[in-house]
Amino acid sequence: MSKNIMGLVTMCRRAGKLELGLDMAKTACKNGTACCCCAATDLSPKTLKELKFFCFKYDVPLLSLGITMDEVWQELGKRAGITAVTDKGFAKSLMAKLQSIEINEDEFHGID
Repeated sequence: MSKNIMGLVTMCRRAGKLELGLDMAKTACKNGTACCCCAATDLSPKTLKELKFFCFKYDVPLLSLGITMDEVWQELGKRAGITAVTDKGFAKSLMAKLQSIEINEDEFHGID
């Protein structure tokens, strides 16, 4: 990942527009405050599936950060595999630069 993208994520955190962790991201999706969610590359398959479900259910774009949780830790000072961006401007910039994660609704049969 380029330093430009991580700089954008860092600015987003300093502005108070970044939620870290699965529970905070799920809450932001439910409340309608999440403009996009981002996942680290080493997120567990189970956690990624749960995040995909919430992003699908609440129509929130899901992006790949392209870095591991340890790299997020180095940049942001907190080890997290999931971030939720709550600002439209930051989200738009990230969506233009990061690869989206495909969400297949067939994965969620029987989940509520």
